[in-house]
Amino acid sequence: MSDSRPLDIHGKPYNRTALVLVLLIGTFCTVLNQTILSTAFPTLMKAFDVSTSAVQWLTTGFLLVNGIMIPISAWLINRFNSKVLYMSAMTVFLLGTIICYIAPTSSFATLLIGRLIQAAGVGISMPILQTIMLTIFPPEKRGTAMGMAGIVIGLAPALGPTLSGWIIDSYNWRVLFGMIIPIVLLVLVLASFQYEERYPTFET
Repeated sequence: MSDSRPLDIHGKPYNRTALVLVLLIGTFCTVLNQTILSTAFPTLMKAFDVSTSAVQWLTTGFLLVNGIMIPISAWLINRFNSKVLYMSAMTVFLLGTIICYIAPTSSFATLLIGRLIQAAGVGISMPILQTIMLTIFPPEKRGTAMGMAGIVIGLAPALGPTLSGWIIDSYNWRVLFGMIIPIVLLVLVLASFQYEERYPTFET
C-alpha cells in the first residue's frame, strides 16, 4: 500500500497536516487579540484608573502597529528564513502577552507597551502564515489551504468579544492574557519540530 503523504526534498514522507494545525493554532491566538479586550474596557478603566480615551489606545495602538508591521513583513520575508521569522514573530507576541499579564495596575503604560509589542508580532506572523501556506501546498490544493486560514482569521476576532465578556464575568482581566501564554509556548515548541527546511516548496 503506497504512502499518500507528501514527500520532503529527500523523498521521505512528512506530516504536512500537523504543521498546518500548529500554524493555525498560533494564528488563532494572535488574531483573537485584536478584539479580545473590547468588552474588557470598563474593567480595565477601573483597574488602572484611566479614562475612556486612554483605554481605547489598547485597541487603537494595537491596530496601528499591526498595520505598520504588515508591509514591513514583506521586506523581512524576502530576506530571512521563514521558519526563523515565524518563530521570532511568535516569540515577540509571547513577550508582549507576558508583559500585559504581569502589568501592575499602577502602570497603564506597561499594559499599553505590552499590547504594542503583541501587535508587532501579529503584524509579522500573519503574512508569514500566508506565505508558508502558499509555498508548502501545490497549486491545486492552495484554495483549500487558504480557505482554512481564512476561517481561522475570520472566526477568531468574532469570538473575541464573547470570550472576553465571559472571562471578565467569571475570572479577571489578567486571564485574557494568561490563557494565551501556555498555548503560544506550545505552538513554539511544536513549530520548532514540525517546521523544517527539508519541506519542499512550490512556486507561487
